Amino acid sequence: MQAIRSILVVIEPEHSESLALKRAKLIAGVTQAHLHLLVCDRKHDHSGMLGVLKAALLEDGYSVTTEQAWNESLHETIVDVQQAEGCGLVIKQHFPDSPLKKALLTPADWKLLRHCPSPVLLVKTAKPWKDGVILAAVDVGNTDGEHRQLHSTIIDYGYDIASLAHAHLHVISAHPSPMLSSADPTFQLSETIEARYREQCKAFQAEFDIDDSHLHIEEGPADVLIPFMAHKLHAAVTVIGTVARSGLSGALIGNTAEVVLDAVESDVLVLKPEGIMDHLEEIVTHH
Repeated sequence: MQAIRSILVVIEPEHSESLALKRAKLIAGVTQAHLHLLVCDRKHDHSGMLGVLKAALLEDGYSVTTEQAWNESLHETIVDVQQAEGCGLVIKQHFPDSPLKKALLTPADWKLLRHCPSPVLLVKTAKPWKDGVILAAVDVGNTDGEHRQLHSTIIDYGYDIASLAHAHLHVISAHPSPMLSSADPTFQLSETIEARYREQCKAFQAEFDIDDSHLHIEEGPADVLIPFMAHKLHAAVTVIGTVARSGLSGALIGNTAEVVLDAVESDVLVLKPEGIMDHLEEIVTHH
């Protein structure tokens, strides 16, 4: 996160108390990143409000610029500005439509998560990060190159947020239940799977310096276990990664991530492997 030189902060004019800006200030206060405040609106009549925000931030010692823009849709506007400004992180607050849909992300949020080449932090709660728990979700059993690189990114970001917020990093890895239909009999035995998984976890723990008390290994589906653990630990931020084969830009985020993102009661940082980010960047630049 120290490498992020510029953060794009999406400001919603009708919400005076911007949680996205609050998180951005916390990060930039430590990393010295530049803040680019964006209002997505056809009307362009928010210069007064942006001027007030900018003046206050400059007085507090932040580097800041502001912009009002609109291009076709909310997510396209955000991605266009992210590319033009070279922002390494996008922070946007999630505003629930109604009490009934309180947890569910809006289509605009989903599109942003799918199409944005940079990491996206969706702010879902007002819960302070300081002294809280940062939960990083990984899939230790997946050791191919793309997953390994993504694990490394997830843990690095987890440590960075924990360090700047004086919080504690916990890691969850969900592993599959025994498969009775598996041709390999070792996969049918719960103990064997557990043992094999623990072995992989030991290597993972050694590599990323995570002790037993901060690693939670659970058997079962990730879309159930990650929100459960986030709730149990009262996580302030959940860091998750999404992997998809390149070319499937519309399906970057699988069902697991969608269910997880809607269900966690915390802010969510969504990361993608470099290959996917490069691929998205190509799509955006040739658009």
